[in-house]
Amino acid sequence: MNTSPLPDVENAPVRNNKYVDLSHYEYVPRRYYGRITATVVIVVLLAALVHAFSRGNIEWSYVGQFFTAKAILDGVVNTLVMAVLAMALGILFGVIAAIMHMSPNPVLHYVSVGYAWIFRGTPLILQLLLWFNLALVFPRITLPGVFSVETVTVMTPFFAALLGLSINQGAYTSEVVRAGLLSVDIGQYEAAKAIGMPRLQALRRIILPQAMRVIIPPVGNEFISMIKTTSLASMIQYSELLYNTQNIYYANARVMELLFVAGIWYLMVVTVLSFGQNRLEKYFSRGNRRRA
Repeated sequence: MNTSPLPDVENAPVRNNKYVDLSHYEYVPRRYYGRITATVVIVVLLAALVHAFSRGNIEWSYVGQFFTAKAILDGVVNTLVMAVLAMALGILFGVIAAIMHMSPNPVLHYVSVGYAWIFRGTPLILQLLLWFNLALVFPRITLPGVFSVETVTVMTPFFAALLGLSINQGAYTSEVVRAGLLSVDIGQYEAAKAIGMPRLQALRRIILPQAMRVIIPPVGNEFISMIKTTSLASMIQYSELLYNTQNIYYANARVMELLFVAGIWYLMVVTVLSFGQNRLEKYFSRGNRRRA
């Protein structure tokens, strides 16, 4: 009597209208030698890097000593304040520029195009320096019959950095917002128009809420980038994190230690903001079947 096990007909392959018994074959998993080699190389390089920094000429005690120094904490606060204000104004400028870009009015359209062209086409550090030295072109800011003030008293490092960062950010945000508006189905625009809703009201009540799921991820990424971009304001003497860090290591010559302090603070702030960005993306992506 034949007592051999029956083949697994559910998963067995079919050949010439007959099931083939594969039970006597041995399963050999595939070896991914490329992945194994890459993993070993990366682990070795990371171990060598950690060993080099741990044995290098770095006084780690200074990192802990200055990590919570008053000047460093003040720099962190100033960095956050500048990033939040500049991003808020940048979003406002971006939304306005995006609406102007999509306007049927040719003047509004080309002004928006020129705005994005100028401020996306020149380096941000150049724009900051231009705003900070605006007094060389306009010694006084005058509004006839209202006020007249010296430009140098207005263009402080804070105000010059705020203008430079926010206007530059608005140029990039305008393209993000425009892409979000274009992602909304044209039928939504037509439905709003059919019920007699004004254009701006339709944008505020119908179009923008639907476009937010497209706008939020890149704008959130831009905000995280803004945290690091504020370091450029150190070139015009705004006392953000990097500027205060430089002032300390100019005095004690502990350059690498203080740069590590600044780097750790940037990483901590960006990590916290990344969690907030993920929560915001999930909130605006509710009901989206394609959500990851």
